[in-house]
Amino acid sequence: MILDLCGGTGAWSKPYKDAGYDVRVIEIENSYDVRLYEWADEPVRGILAAPPCDHLSGSGARWWKEKGKEALLEALGIVDACLRAVVLYKPIWWALENPVGRLVHYLGPPTLYFHPCHYGDPWTKYTCLWGKFNIPAENKVEPTEGSKMHLIPPGPDRKRLRSTTPPGFAQAFFEANP
Repeated sequence: MILDLCGGTGAWSKPYKDAGYDVRVIEIENSYDVRLYEWADEPVRGILAAPPCDHLSGSGARWWKEKGKEALLEALGIVDACLRAVVLYKPIWWALENPVGRLVHYLGPPTLYFHPCHYGDPWTKYTCLWGKFNIPAENKVEPTEGSKMHLIPPGPDRKRLRSTTPPGFAQAFFEANP
């Protein structure tokens, strides 16, 4: 089984699902809060965790003080729940993703920094991965679309679009961590 914690669109776990793995997407926004996920006596091969970055990402730093400690505690509680799953299930591999920002102060240095253009997707978005996993082979392309995440207009789909795992990275990660 592959656990996709805070998986949103399921884009990161899609290559696993397409390959026939039993993938369980545990998504806060669909009323299945990872903080309330109860342990089940089932073997877990891998854990993909992408906790919401609303209160952690460096791109939102100008609002951190205004949001206060409560927002940070909320975000860190979700991160802690993802890491609790790692401790409970002891998967072969696991990874926790978040953009560059506050998490380095709570989890230490990431295992990997990357941009989508390192894995075949032609844009930039500096991202961190913590965990125990094989580092995917790169397939670098020119970032012809630049930092397109900043160009997504406000609206109901903005958060989902900005947080969707780039398909090239998802495939490369799958190939390195079957």
